[in-house]
Amino acid sequence: MHTVAVLALDQVIPFDLSAPIDTFGWARLPDGRAAYRIRVCSASADDEVSAGLFALRAPYGLEALAEADTIILPGVADPTVPLPPGVAEALCAAAANGTRIASVCVGAFVFAATGLLDGLRATTHWVAAQDLAARYPAVTVDPNVLYVDNGQFLTSAGAAAALDMCLHMIRMDHGSAVAAHAARMSVMPLEREGGQAQFIVHDQPPVPAGTTMEPLLGWLEENAGRDLTLDDIAAHAGMSTRTLNRRFREQTGTTPLQWLHLARVRRAQYLLEATTYPVERIASQAGFGSPTAFRERFRRVVGTSPYAYRKAFRGADDGRPGPRGALAAPGAHSSSGSSST
Repeated sequence: MHTVAVLALDQVIPFDLSAPIDTFGWARLPDGRAAYRIRVCSASADDEVSAGLFALRAPYGLEALAEADTIILPGVADPTVPLPPGVAEALCAAAANGTRIASVCVGAFVFAATGLLDGLRATTHWVAAQDLAARYPAVTVDPNVLYVDNGQFLTSAGAAAALDMCLHMIRMDHGSAVAAHAARMSVMPLEREGGQAQFIVHDQPPVPAGTTMEPLLGWLEENAGRDLTLDDIAAHAGMSTRTLNRRFREQTGTTPLQWLHLARVRRAQYLLEATTYPVERIASQAGFGSPTAFRERFRRVVGTSPYAYRKAFRGADDGRPGPRGALAAPGAHSSSGSSST
């Protein structure tokens, strides 16, 4: 039987620990037998492990990792804490023997600390992605996906993405029928549309108060629904386009048009969440030239379609018209919401 070892380090995140245990636990072979043997391990068997609001004792120690076919690394509350003695060595030894290793959420920090992810693409919770990339520059961090499968090594994004990754591994091990049964028992789709990008809060880069670009940024936010060109923005700022681009990048780290595109996507996200307006109207109010341009830009930034985003974050349409308050979306002015379809 395929053995899955789940490593519970001190300060383990309870959901990260339980999600793979339950998902693999639901998997059944066609004859009804359990598809996996699951063992919970700690740095030292029977030592108490803190899990936030409670503590637990794992019946197995690091020696169980050598007998596992798959090792799962849940996240811990403070992923910057050094690994306990022997953990990195045990994981590297298991990897050398061909054991599959997968991390859940910020468990990617535990994984990366072993050096096993060096030179590979990986993911983690989008909030922690920048920190992971800074701490482990040899790892290529992709914050936009639900999980990354490098073959022997896998990483998943935050929380529920662990279920997606585990179902993927079950399908690779035992086929779609076994994975589909586990998905139904977990009340999860076998595959979710889109990636982690749809959950990311796309804030604009912070700009210190009093900088020369601050008034222009406010004007851009308020007028994002208009058909603005770089020349229009430069004219309002009272400078040449070349000077505008240079100063804008110095103070915001991006270009005026890139900043404007992101502001429009943020407004569109709000309208998709808060109203039942059709895509054509949202495209117009958010300042996109056409519904096609809106869909393409939205998918490029958010990683999914406007329809799928609305379905995920608004739920079933309640049949009510969109609220007038929707015109108070980020940066929206009543003048920008005059068009309708």
